Amino acid sequence: MAKAKATKNSADIGFEKQLWDAADVLRGNMDAADYKNVVLGLIFLKYLSDRFDERYRELVAEGYGDEEDRDCYIEENVFYVPEEARWAQIANEAHAPEIGQVIDNAMRAIERENDALKDVLPKNFARPELDKRRLGEVVDLFTNIQMSDGESEKDLLGRAYEYCLSQFASLEGKNAGEFYTPSCIVRTLVEIIQPFHGRVYDPCCGSGGMFVQSAAFVKHHGGNVVQDITVFGQESNPNTWKLAKMNLGIRGIEADLGSYNDTFSADQHKNEKFDYILANPPFNLKNWG
Repeated sequence: MAKAKATKNSADIGFEKQLWDAADVLRGNMDAADYKNVVLGLIFLKYLSDRFDERYRELVAEGYGDEEDRDCYIEENVFYVPEEARWAQIANEAHAPEIGQVIDNAMRAIERENDALKDVLPKNFARPELDKRRLGEVVDLFTNIQMSDGESEKDLLGRAYEYCLSQFASLEGKNAGEFYTPSCIVRTLVEIIQPFHGRVYDPCCGSGGMFVQSAAFVKHHGGNVVQDITVFGQESNPNTWKLAKMNLGIRGIEADLGSYNDTFSADQHKNEKFDYILANPPFNLKNWG
């Protein structure tokens, strides 16, 4: 028994780097911004499908025949994934010339079924400059990743997402500050402020790192993320705003991010009051006044 546990733990070590190295086959002539949307989009799609499959199996085992009832997923904070968007369907088409269109259609189908994801997911996998053979190889990679059910699966995908964000930050240089604050800095801020319970606000939320670490802090101290904290944020860059929605979705964190707008000129939460404000303002933004 102890040996099996040790094997599992050793398999988890370096998971993020293994994923990054394997997905690196896509880089080719793509710039970091395009590459980022492909890799993070696939991580998100795989996560949604895995969580759906887990809930689907539970409903089948219960035997009431309601495994296709959308409400049975929503009540458990699980996104409903229509049949054409499930990972098994995508895996079957991995090496078809139309794999890009298959993934785009899957993203659109998920958005149709889940209002919280409307206009959030990347839908440009069919574009000609994205090598479909390499895209199929990355789909295979995700298909073959063995993950356990439940919270540990969420942690693995969340770690992979954060690791890839940090790598893209490195690739994109100074502009990366628009979407990613190093996690060590975020953890330090959260440990100082200690958001045990209440309303947490980040007026320059980027890809949502402050919220992720706040949720991790609450869980580490035995709290319940859903009951103990409420998250509000704002982000002016539409692509980064979408990254934040996906990053929080992977961890099951509900947040009111408004629409993407500059906090200074179009405050989305001007009538709200908060218990904690956590922010890394965009110091490289010129002429904001």
